[in-house]
Amino acid sequence: MANYEFPTETVDLPSKGHFYFQGHPLSSGKVELKYMTAKEEDILTSQNLIQQGTVIDVLLESLIVDKSIKVEDLLVGDKNALMVAARVLGYGADYEFEYDGEKHTADLSKLEPLDIDFSKCPKGSNEFEFELPTVKKTIKFKLLTGKDEKIIDSELQALKKINSNISKTLTTRLKHMIISVDGETNKSEIVKFIDNQFLSRDSLAFRKYLETITPDMDMTTKITSADGKETSVVIPITLRFFWPAGWL
Repeated sequence: MANYEFPTETVDLPSKGHFYFQGHPLSSGKVELKYMTAKEEDILTSQNLIQQGTVIDVLLESLIVDKSIKVEDLLVGDKNALMVAARVLGYGADYEFEYDGEKHTADLSKLEPLDIDFSKCPKGSNEFEFELPTVKKTIKFKLLTGKDEKIIDSELQALKKINSNISKTLTTRLKHMIISVDGETNKSEIVKFIDNQFLSRDSLAFRKYLETITPDMDMTTKITSADGKETSVVIPITLRFFWPAGWL
């Protein structure tokens, strides 16, 4: 039987490849995806993968044409862009979701990357500096990748079993982002700083700075409610994102 060439589309990454080292397969800022087939639908309906929380990673691994690209290397925002593109290529751009008990439809093909100031970011590096305005300490940090997100999710699940009353999402993410504090790279010292000395006003300033340099998709869309009121909302990413109506 003759080999069949699947149709593909090239996806522009929100990072434009800026944060990957020169020569990295993601440094071009583009990823070629093939169209979804019945093979990928098998992945989407795998209960084992769904329960393990790896179904999206396995799906993207199957769809990415260049097999030297590892999903875990993708910055979170770039991974989100590929997820949106895969949904559009697989089931079309119209995505139906509920907001305040009303059904709405978003056109995923109209989503655009966030406006990032790349001039603040050294090209070919995922390492940044920020001076905390109150304590005047300089932190070095990185943007999270798919691999980091997996580890964070696992740690949060474990922490939830120990104490389900307090979510430690913010501090856990900070512990994986921050590389050093005033030159101190010892992980235990960084953890102590985050837990005991990271003032809330400095944390807020840091998160605001992150918003200016973190590449991602702008997942907001305008909806009109039954009473005619127009509102901008963040498109909720639920199981329905990849499972069209009638699947679940």
